[in-house]
Amino acid sequence: RMSRAHPSRTPAPASPSAEAEIQGLLGRAVRYRGFVLIPQSNLTWLIRPERSPMRVLPFRAPASSLSDIRALIDWRLAQQDQAARGGVGPLPPA
Repeated sequence: RMSRAHPSRTPAPASPSAEAEIQGLLGRAVRYRGFVLIPQSNLTWLIRPERSPMRVLPFRAPASSLSDIRALIDWRLAQQDQAARGGVGPLPPA
């Protein structure tokens, strides 16, 4: 059985545009689909639910563009919804 690497555990080098985007957002939080996305000084993202009950626990994501982080959140929410229905979820975003 092959194991799939989880997207938040597969660090990839940040592109210069992703680094610039994170640097430009330092000190500002972004809200997306019930989550607060907080850029960190080490170029990672801290993602926390806005309120309880938490459907997804807080987590950190590697340096990525804001659109990549949004895709990761969408994927995690889809995985959770699929698991709640008892099925197998889709593959993570590329």
